[in-house]
Amino acid sequence: MDKYKKLATNTLIFAIGTFSSKVLSFLLMPFVTRMMATGEYGAADLIQQTANVLIPIVFLQINSAALRFALDKAVDKSDVFTTGVRTTLKGFVIFLLFAYPLRKVTINDFRLGDYIILIYVFVLVSGMRQLCQQFVRGCGHVKTFAIDGIFATATTLAFNLLFLGPFHWGVTGYVVAIIASDACSVIFLFVTQKLWRYLKFRGVPKCTTHDMLKYSVPLMPTIILWWIINVSDRYMVTYFIDSSANGLYTAASKIPNFVIMFSSIFIDAWQLSAVDEYDNEGRAQFFTNVFRVYSGGIFAVSSGLVLFCQPITKILVAKSYYESWRYVPILIMATTMSCLVNFLASVYMAEKKSVMAMVTALSGAVTNIVLNLLLIPGFGANGAAIATVCAFIVVFVTRGVNTRRYVKIKFKTPLIIAELGILVAQCVAMLFLDESVLLYPVEAALFVLMLVFNRKPLKELFELLVNKFLKRGKKSGAE
Repeated sequence: MDKYKKLATNTLIFAIGTFSSKVLSFLLMPFVTRMMATGEYGAADLIQQTANVLIPIVFLQINSAALRFALDKAVDKSDVFTTGVRTTLKGFVIFLLFAYPLRKVTINDFRLGDYIILIYVFVLVSGMRQLCQQFVRGCGHVKTFAIDGIFATATTLAFNLLFLGPFHWGVTGYVVAIIASDACSVIFLFVTQKLWRYLKFRGVPKCTTHDMLKYSVPLMPTIILWWIINVSDRYMVTYFIDSSANGLYTAASKIPNFVIMFSSIFIDAWQLSAVDEYDNEGRAQFFTNVFRVYSGGIFAVSSGLVLFCQPITKILVAKSYYESWRYVPILIMATTMSCLVNFLASVYMAEKKSVMAMVTALSGAVTNIVLNLLLIPGFGANGAAIATVCAFIVVFVTRGVNTRRYVKIKFKTPLIIAELGILVAQCVAMLFLDESVLLYPVEAALFVLMLVFNRKPLKELFELLVNKFLKRGKKSGAE
């Protein structure tokens, strides 16, 4: 199969699973924000984010190694999965020793110790699900991966409606719904793919375990650094202001998930193609072509989202959360840059250069912390959003320069600067013209300008994901 068609096919398959789960986060927003006060929602988010940053630390980010090494045809899949499960279980046992100090953590009006059992269960179940997911994807079972996404969407919806509705469990119900859904996903993947077949009690070569840990351990601080860039601002907003302010900021951060939805659907498929095609001739042109189409789509989606951020916020959240729209435009810019950064991560993945992924992420984390401390006291939550934008720009520039040692991608820097400039203009207009009749004419004009800049990659994207499948369908019908 042609490499572009293969990428398009995998993208469509991943879209089926990913789209449903991402759409769910938007569909649940009105329900969740009506059932939980801003302070409760902020607390629930902190629990979830705390667990998410602990998972790579506790399990040494072994799920990423499971994906990368499962993609290697020369490596025994049983050795890969067994190493992953052993690392997960050993890591959790060690994690149990840290229960007492975690109970003492307090951030302003948020006490982590009140939810310590929830956090431990969350870490174990979610960590196991990530391992199973990535292993299944690495083995090439992309359809099962997609079906699991749909299944997880259905269970998450059901558990949220039950625990937040009739049960009225509040913060606990929100977190337990995620845990229960992840547990169902683990069972589903084990049963459908018979993952027990890949478990070995002995005979795993030490070289496989060594190579996997050598790849995954540098990714552990990398994930933490991404957490600092993406999530530490929520802790700082809670510290400098309060949980209610973080609740609004958290609600605002959900809107840019439209951009992440578009990106993650593609990135899941792209990682497979990046590894498959990495050793072939013409890889630089392949990476360049794909980046041009991908970045054009990202900027177009982001621009449209800024244009409609006010009505989208009004639809998705309760009235008490509506003011969160003021944080949305800048957060969309941050998400846009994070999507471009994630594309370059595929180069490090193909090269197994996890140390460089960590070093480049460090530049963004330092930038984010310094700017958070400087901007949040003066500009509130929008200061945190600006800090995140700057952090991702620093990482993108750093990775753009460094990855040229491996693949010479032609970025068309003037175009990227122009596209980013349009988003900046949209953000300024949205924040300073929100009471003016000129707001939407100005925003619409800037959106059209963004489409004009990206007319060629958008056309190619449409042809790749639609026209080729229509032709394929006609061909199958003729046969």
